[in-house]
Amino acid sequence: MEHVDVAIVGAGLAGLSCAYTLAKAGVDVLVVERGDYPGSKNVTGGRLYVNPVRQYMTEIWDEAPFERHVTKERLTMLSDESSITVELRSNNFANKPYQSYTLIRPVFDRWLAEKATGVGAVIVPAYKVEGLLLEGGKVAGIKAEGDEIGASVVVAADGALSFITEQAGLRSRHDPHHYAVAVKETIELPRKTIEDRFNLHGDEGCAQLYFGSLTKGLTGGGFLYTNRDSISVGIAVGIGALMDRAEHLESAQLMESFKQLPEISSIIEGGETVEYSAHAIPEGGIGSAPKLYSNGILVVGDAAGFALNMGLTVRGMDLAIASGVLAAEAIELAKKNGDFSARSLAAYETFLNRSFVMNDLQTFRKVWNVLDNPRLFTKYPAAVISLMTDLMSIGSEPKPKLSSTAIKHFRKDFLNFSTLRDAMSLMKI
Repeated sequence: MEHVDVAIVGAGLAGLSCAYTLAKAGVDVLVVERGDYPGSKNVTGGRLYVNPVRQYMTEIWDEAPFERHVTKERLTMLSDESSITVELRSNNFANKPYQSYTLIRPVFDRWLAEKATGVGAVIVPAYKVEGLLLEGGKVAGIKAEGDEIGASVVVAADGALSFITEQAGLRSRHDPHHYAVAVKETIELPRKTIEDRFNLHGDEGCAQLYFGSLTKGLTGGGFLYTNRDSISVGIAVGIGALMDRAEHLESAQLMESFKQLPEISSIIEGGETVEYSAHAIPEGGIGSAPKLYSNGILVVGDAAGFALNMGLTVRGMDLAIASGVLAAEAIELAKKNGDFSARSLAAYETFLNRSFVMNDLQTFRKVWNVLDNPRLFTKYPAAVISLMTDLMSIGSEPKPKLSSTAIKHFRKDFLNFSTLRDAMSLMKI
């Protein structure tokens, strides 16, 4: 039976970052990926916050195939007939080092895979893992397409619905209320058209989030990111919310309705859809994370539940990269000590606790409880839009004082117990 030091299941950002770090340190590492190539199965909205991960793999970031650095942040709330958009443009985002970039995963992941193979990692695509090798209660390798490959450590980097993690006994069955389904299209447009429609210059980019009526009262929202010559647009909606809905509704239906909104249709007009994809993403926060280590196994990235939706920002890729690197550092230490037991691999959790990963997840651990509130997607967007519409409308009758209009709406829509309770919950994040 073939044997490697480390077998990594999944060639996403977490798995590839782990492989690159291990191979660079001289560790024998194999990455197996069920897709035709790294990135072919990986889906994301398309934005990476770079500042948290600049300290890791420092030598590669200047070469990364980013699309645009984000200089504009937009947040749009929607009611059935209207919308409000808030835009922030800041020199803090427009000056180097840039806070975040848009990217295209098939391009970015293939580049990172080339970096990993360049320092000695072996990556095998189109290779589906069927299960784990277990010996005496310890993970001892993987089984794939009739082959058995022994490994001192297996790294589960196989995505949000990781079956490797479940088979290793590190999590119970998945709770659909802890996951969302994201549907995304990449729509090609001429570079100048994108820059004209968003008032961008050069490689400047825009990131826009949407919430309100587009999800028909379900937990979730929409997103849009500008690339150099394409736009990434999509929605994410809670799987549990979809299942609980009395009237059947498909995420694909929501996506089509979203694209028909004037707030989106005018932006993508004339474009050509070149990619359509769907993907499960973790949404339960640190409270739904699995155990991260055991004898002979570590869990990284989406498989570990490392995603953070803060309402105003959505993160996952930076958490994945950091977790992959920190897992590699824990494995290096375990190899040095010749001990791949759970006790030894627990260093991974220690490293995570010292990093921004666990600190941010812990700080915002109650975000999902706040966001899982139907009023955020129905009542409040409609109420705010109604107020602003009234303030800005000029009719045939004398117009009342602006303060009187605001007080009228406040009493009608916000002066109640449910709003007070929601405001108190917001104070927790």
